[in-house]
Amino acid sequence: MQNDVRAVLQYVPQFRGRLFLVMIEAGRLPEAAVAECLLDMAALEDVGVKMVILVLGGDVKDLYDWSLECEIKVARARESISSPRLLQETRDILGRGQVPVIDATGFAALDDAVVDLVIDLGASKLIALLEHGILVDGAPVHAVRAADVPSLTNGRSVEGLDLLDQAAKACSRGVPRVHVLDGRQQGVLVDELFSNEGVGTMVHADSYRIVRELAAEDIPELLGMIGRSVRRSFLVPRNYEEIESRIEDYRVMLIDDNVVGCVALHRYPEENCAEVACLYVKQAHEGRGYGADLVRHAEQMAVARNIPRVFALTNRAVVFFRDRMGYSEVEPDQLPATRKLLLEQSGRHSKIFDKWL
Repeated sequence: MQNDVRAVLQYVPQFRGRLFLVMIEAGRLPEAAVAECLLDMAALEDVGVKMVILVLGGDVKDLYDWSLECEIKVARARESISSPRLLQETRDILGRGQVPVIDATGFAALDDAVVDLVIDLGASKLIALLEHGILVDGAPVHAVRAADVPSLTNGRSVEGLDLLDQAAKACSRGVPRVHVLDGRQQGVLVDELFSNEGVGTMVHADSYRIVRELAAEDIPELLGMIGRSVRRSFLVPRNYEEIESRIEDYRVMLIDDNVVGCVALHRYPEENCAEVACLYVKQAHEGRGYGADLVRHAEQMAVARNIPRVFALTNRAVVFFRDRMGYSEVEPDQLPATRKLLLEQSGRHSKIFDKWL
């Protein structure tokens, strides 16, 4: 339960003040699923998320009344989605601290008029709760870059291909995130928004998963993140000053702007080699190949710096380095002299693996 709460809380500052446009195929979804979605939207409103509700079919008055019962501060827009006056009315309602409810009857989820409204309002997410989601080979694609959609779908079975193509087009026009969700599933909105991986299909315009240089403001988070492994003697203890003095060695992996892992590459110029160190992936993100991606990134750093050999010390990732990453076990004599001395002084019984690049 505590892990669930922490997972949710990390998004609160990220979402606060942002504008989400939520489309609901109200007439085609189970009432229980719609009701739970509205309760979840009320919770989003409580943490400072701004929202616009588009009703795609069904009884708009019913959904408006349900929203009031869920204590969402809604205001029903007089103008329809096709009206040129809708944009200003929507801005006026948002300016009063209310949630506009807009009748989009007769329009599909990702029609140009809908996308135009999202772009003009500067919304950060376009969320579609539909009767059917997008499935590629029978499963949702949790995150795909808009430019990668053609290669993703080539030769594969895709349910909702038109939706996927339209989502990619919306991103190419300037919508940062398009989430297409199966609105028949209760709780799908929270499950999508408050987890890095999500449960539906998200198409994004920019890089959703990136590895970047460590910034000074990231150091406290990195120390907190690796603390669990340090306490269990899986990682060498580090403090703020040590990391800051070698900050250029460190890289962090972000998923949707949240740090989920790290790695460092420490150089030994005299021996012309480097250590792949401080490899860590948060427990909630293990098993997805992120550790391998971080090691490969460190290896690419070594290649870019003309370093022909890298090594790693580990006391629990033997199979990972040997069988998955192609490293070979070597004796301590193969370590740089200063690193060998540190190992001896630490009293740790780490195995040593190296790899020629």
